[in-house]
Amino acid sequence: MVQAASMGKIIAIANQKGGVGKTTTAINLAASLAAADMRTLLIDIDPQSNASSGVGIRKGSYPRSTYHVLVHREPLASILQPTELESMFVAPASRELVGTTVELAQESDRDQRLKAAIRPLIENYDYILVDCPPSLDILTINALIAANSILIPIQCEYFALEGVSELIETVRHVRRLRNPDLEIEGVLLTMFDDRTNLSRQVMADLKGFFGKQMFSTIVPRNIRLGEAPSHGQPILLYDIKSKGAESYIRLAKEIIHGTEKGVGKGTERSIGYPGS
Repeated sequence: MVQAASMGKIIAIANQKGGVGKTTTAINLAASLAAADMRTLLIDIDPQSNASSGVGIRKGSYPRSTYHVLVHREPLASILQPTELESMFVAPASRELVGTTVELAQESDRDQRLKAAIRPLIENYDYILVDCPPSLDILTINALIAANSILIPIQCEYFALEGVSELIETVRHVRRLRNPDLEIEGVLLTMFDDRTNLSRQVMADLKGFFGKQMFSTIVPRNIRLGEAPSHGQPILLYDIKSKGAESYIRLAKEIIHGTEKGVGKGTERSIGYPGS
């Protein structure tokens, strides 16, 4: 097992373009980190609450959500839900988050509520992942101000870069005004189909645009990965031998090793996963 830093690293998973595998990445990266014995917290601030239901937390089964934390300042610890993985907990979202922008409009600290909520718990976790909504609203801004870094999933499609420049500009704005230490954790290529020329061309374009900021891990288009959320399980519990599970385990290893992206097999074997 690789030891993480004593204080949790906060990673916002964001892209205002929908359908890019953002929530799939949040669920499965969190699960893969937890399976490597990393104490992991997944915070869902998307009103659709798919990250919550995707790990088996049924909508309406919990009285409080991240809405109550952000709007009513309830302690984050009071809403945490366990998962099938012993090292992984979830702060579930709810539809009430839709009104957050309006409800916090007059609050001077409206963009720093999440940062304040995480602070008392940060030493309890190795990794804290925040699943953001597909927009650049006050919820995503809260995540970027609270985070150490941002992970950007990008779907392998023709309009892959559409809107990404706006997201990067928002990151620069947050860095300049609120969070000077915010870094780009990496850009993750999702839904890759190596049978098509389009996927290969998009990958080449993205590598040319982002360079070393691209993760070496590429998430393939995978049926099992799409099925897992309907069973309320991350892919490594639903089908650990699938290509989708393999890719997210590799991504977790990249993140645990930080700058050592593309490390050799000897290092990969130093992190244990069930069934690997």
